[in-house]
Amino acid sequence: MTRVAAIDCGTNSIRLLVADVDPATGRFTELTRRMEVVRLGQGVDRTGRLAPEALERTFARCREYAAVIAELGAERIRFVATSASRDAENSEVFVQGVRDILGVEPEVVTGDQEAQLSFDGATRELAGDDRLARPYLVFDIGGGSTEFVVGDDEVRAARSVDVGCVRMTERHLVRDGAVIDPPTPERLAAIRADIEAALDLAGETVPLAEAETLVGLAGTVTTIAAIALGLEEYDSEAIHHSRISLEQVREITGRLCASTHEERAAIPAMHPGRVDVIPSGALVLLAVMERTGAREVVVSEHDILDGIAHYAASGAR
Repeated sequence: MTRVAAIDCGTNSIRLLVADVDPATGRFTELTRRMEVVRLGQGVDRTGRLAPEALERTFARCREYAAVIAELGAERIRFVATSASRDAENSEVFVQGVRDILGVEPEVVTGDQEAQLSFDGATRELAGDDRLARPYLVFDIGGGSTEFVVGDDEVRAARSVDVGCVRMTERHLVRDGAVIDPPTPERLAAIRADIEAALDLAGETVPLAEAETLVGLAGTVTTIAAIALGLEEYDSEAIHHSRISLEQVREITGRLCASTHEERAAIPAMHPGRVDVIPSGALVLLAVMERTGAREVVVSEHDILDGIAHYAASGAR
């Protein structure tokens, strides 16, 4: 067994997984899994740069994670950075800060690499479930982008498109520095138009309608699952591999898009960092289900973070 630390730094959150992994079999023993909302991508869609305050929030969490990694004695560390760091002109400041704190070079992966890591992390456990038809369409709704990947045991096609819950919120729901609350129908229609255009782009590479099983990843999907399940608090075990119907997603999306900040914040399973961006994320989820014709989505708590851990254990790049 190899003890690895995997870090996934996205547009909205930074997450850590420390696990013992058998590189030969993929057998996996999780030691700790953590998530913090740092909003690294704050303003990137508008300015093209990582904001100083966003960098400091991210570096503060990196210091906390470095202490956890040292305490647990991980042999290998792999740090993957996604959409916000790809887009920023000053990404070298981010890279140097991570290098100084954690002693590793952050890998600013391409959208296609991100999609393949997500597919690997999400589908390893599904391979033995004969109830789920193949191919799978795995999609990961991030803060700045959404990744789509179709495959069976192997990836067939992958595409990343620039629609995510933070990017859509900042582009369409922020006015004079404040989030429009609740969103107006016109703003919601503009978000939906961007999402549909992005799905057109994704469909040029990924055969979206050919998927037999839709697998949804990341905080938007898991939060909507928690709401659908009526959870009084966030419960990853209950959420993992739950199945949420199109009708449930449609109803919850409508409710989220019509609610105020205070109403969304009062939802028991809602993370404070998702309150303002969950309407945009829900619109992405709904559009994906409607475009693919899926009647339900299988929700996975295992995603790119788990894929990073497997790759760290194998030594693959």
